[in-house]
Amino acid sequence: VMGIDEAGRGPLAGPVVTAACLFPASAPLVPGVGDSKTITDEDERERLYEEIIKVPGVRFCVAVIDSKRIDAINILQATCEGMRASARGVVDLEGDSYALVDGNRFPNDMICDGEPMIKGDGREYVIAAASILAKVSRDRIMREYDVMYPQYNLKQHKGYPTAAHQSAIFEHGVSKIHRRTFAPIK
Repeated sequence: VMGIDEAGRGPLAGPVVTAACLFPASAPLVPGVGDSKTITDEDERERLYEEIIKVPGVRFCVAVIDSKRIDAINILQATCEGMRASARGVVDLEGDSYALVDGNRFPNDMICDGEPMIKGDGREYVIAAASILAKVSRDRIMREYDVMYPQYNLKQHKGYPTAAHQSAIFEHGVSKIHRRTFAPIK
């Protein structure tokens, strides 16, 4: 069973990142893996990411859908596109796996069968592992963007609509990575 999750649906800036993760049946569990939103220590998430990708036989794929694509097709479709891409990166043959997707929707045209699972990142290990891969990957991207656009302090809020971020947008305008179809930018 493959787990799939995303990070970054709600921010005003940066990509939405999806991850798919599939462990062999004999793989040892990585202690501490859980819903990435409940792991508040960034260093701990980074450690877990490294432990997950070192598990013998683990297959994973991370997909990044940028803000321009999000604006072109909307956040839901961009998330589904990323989930399809992540799944294709893990599954060798069509129908080769079964996917558990965090949330209330299972994307159309997936390479395999599966089902959505509300709050799945807190219920299923494979989804929790995917949530950590997606979150850490997105956080790394946002730290890189912080170097390019220091006026927004992206390393602090990762593009989410905090008061400080909205104030920086008001003061400096939008950057190339801001989502122009999202309120209040729209």
